Amino acid sequence: MKSLIVRKKAIKWAFVLPVIVFTLVGSGCNEKALEQVPDAGGEAVGGLSAEQASKIIAKVGDRHITLGDFARTLERMDPFDRLRYQTKERRRELLQEMIDTELLAQEAVRKGLDKRPEIDDAIRQLYRDALLSKMRDTLPPPGAITADEVKAYYEANADRFSEPERRRVSAIVVQTKADADKALAAAQKTKTSAEWGELFLKTSITAPKTRGPNDPVDLAGDLGIVGPPSDPRGANTKVPNAVRQAVFKLNAVGEIVGSVIEAEGKFFVVRLSGLTAGHKRTLQEADRNIRVAILQQKMADLEKALDTELRGKFQVTIDEKVLSQITLPKPLVDAATQAPRRPEAPAPDASASTAPQNVKP
Repeated sequence: MKSLIVRKKAIKWAFVLPVIVFTLVGSGCNEKALEQVPDAGGEAVGGLSAEQASKIIAKVGDRHITLGDFARTLERMDPFDRLRYQTKERRRELLQEMIDTELLAQEAVRKGLDKRPEIDDAIRQLYRDALLSKMRDTLPPPGAITADEVKAYYEANADRFSEPERRRVSAIVVQTKADADKALAAAQKTKTSAEWGELFLKTSITAPKTRGPNDPVDLAGDLGIVGPPSDPRGANTKVPNAVRQAVFKLNAVGEIVGSVIEAEGKFFVVRLSGLTAGHKRTLQEADRNIRVAILQQKMADLEKALDTELRGKFQVTIDEKVLSQITLPKPLVDAATQAPRRPEAPAPDASASTAPQNVKP
């Protein structure tokens, strides 16, 4: 309990650190101790008054680093990272890092690197992010969304909160119908997952040549999870549609589909190896995610309105002829075709459709 109290005090101190003492000592630094508690008036920069924020603590060439700059650097940190800078020595280290950054930036400008196109692109991205962040700050917190709004969203998006039944599919895969018939007859005699696994290892063309510790026999032949054929979110690229349809006609885990299934030029002997019942989340269970989803929609609406407003302010034209003639240089085309494929994403569930994204709690 004592350690918990100390931890809470440390976290609280991390938040008030920018608004009280900043004593920075070192070559090129203002060594005057800034020990006064900030006034209530003036522009707030990390809790500092405008006068305090303007105090110069270091000079790098013609650039001044102020106490406000230092406070903003701390504000951008994660609260736990901020805990590192409670001592005078550590705050001096942070200032030295800021000075090093400024030195490199000034040298980059001296060498003309600020004129490179990618620098302009990066700056435009920062402008965009800053504007969107400012818009996001106008949104209410999730707790301010009314219960009526939450209920209306829940009722209008009921399908998002209903998770249908999911089934895990295992299969022995062979090249010929004759081999498949033999495998089916043997599979129908298996009583346990282990027996099925041994049969898979002996029979299936998809069986590994050697079995390692991460290949448990009771999961042999696993193709993954699928949802009902009527659920577009329940597809699985490893499971042919005919196999998916057949497995949803079985009644219990461990059952074998009664006939061989031909698909994609191969023959499948299919077993239902797992089942998760469907679930509909209640309004109470979905409340938090709904609030975040509503805020996401509000943000999307703000962005759309801003886009419309800006297109009214600034003329936008697209030369369709030039656009249609664009071709990528061969090295870029080759790089694109040789790029590794992204891993298959699992089928999203009801909670994923309303997962928090870019919305602060």
